[in-house]
Amino acid sequence: MRSKSSILLLLFTLFTIGAFAQNNTLQPGNAVTEHFSPERLQRIDKLVQQYIDSGWIKGADAFIARNGKIIYNKAFGMADAEKNIPMKTDEIFRIASQTKAITSVAVMMLFEEGKFLLDDPISKYIPSFAHPKVLAEFNPKDSSYTTVAARREITVRDLLTHTSGIDYAQIGSDKMNAIYAKAGIYAGFVSDKLLLADAINKLGTLPLVHQPGEKFTYGLNIDVLGYLVEKLSGKSLDQFFKERIFTPLGMNDTYFYLPKEKFGRLAPVYTPDKQQHLVKWNAATFHGVSADYPMANGTYYAGGAGLSSTTKDYAIFLQMLLNNGEYNGHRLLARHTVELMTTNQIGDLFISGANKFGLGFEVTTKAGQGKLGETEGSFSWGGFYGTIY
Repeated sequence: MRSKSSILLLLFTLFTIGAFAQNNTLQPGNAVTEHFSPERLQRIDKLVQQYIDSGWIKGADAFIARNGKIIYNKAFGMADAEKNIPMKTDEIFRIASQTKAITSVAVMMLFEEGKFLLDDPISKYIPSFAHPKVLAEFNPKDSSYTTVAARREITVRDLLTHTSGIDYAQIGSDKMNAIYAKAGIYAGFVSDKLLLADAINKLGTLPLVHQPGEKFTYGLNIDVLGYLVEKLSGKSLDQFFKERIFTPLGMNDTYFYLPKEKFGRLAPVYTPDKQQHLVKWNAATFHGVSADYPMANGTYYAGGAGLSSTTKDYAIFLQMLLNNGEYNGHRLLARHTVELMTTNQIGDLFISGANKFGLGFEVTTKAGQGKLGETEGSFSWGGFYGTIY
């Protein structure tokens, strides 16, 4: 059973606790009233400052809410150390794979409208995925390969649970990195004038790393579903998000590509060099992935990776889920749909340790809660650039 008391939401630039409730909207609150110890909250200050003093991070945002009451909202360190710009609580971060939860919500909104069934083959809507093949042999000299026929089609449920056999471009297995690179498939951080439709139609013709449903493999599954949203809604994913999710919820700082007036709020990305000193991100040294994509006038709306956002905006999105699909008078999902999304959907498979996966979220099990203390039933995920909820 899911705990009804609280859910831990942690971003390495963001930290939140929320509770299942009626239709709470995020408002300033009091830690004592919400049964938090002010002394223990100060431990977060000390821990984050320790990370900064130790050179592990340059700065961070921390945000905690419970029952819709904001009880902790602080910025630490520097957003841009070289320019001596301090971190602010409205800093914009590249949330990367935290995009996946938003896309999964969009998918389930269309599911509620009867647009598809979870066990429909994805080829019913994206024909290039018909008759999938599974990688058999791979030649690293020229990236050539042989395949065998998949035993069944990939379903929408497979994609939501990362059990389809689709791998990740640029950050996945060496074999599939090479195959995807040769085909021009990207991880989702794209500055060029490319279209998601072109990439996903091409992806459907490429091999899987294992049989559909055989195991959990984190991959481009939610990018495929981003294109499904576009096909079923007749809108770009960017437009669907804005009209159906961001505007109703009041998420005013969440974008695929930022407007120019918000460029100055985008936090630079830092990463350790060979001497473990933090330096600004250099695409030449990390899989060719550029961190400049949010400031491009791009057209690639990747369902799995492309968004940038703030702690407050993402907390609003998560509060909507904690409210069982509703926020500030706007219902995005039914209560039962949220329950489907945040309970085990992969059966006897595991994703890491003892935890399971729902429809878009890692779900903490009774056995898994012993690792870091998250309550059984907590749902979570993170992002490539150092964020986690």
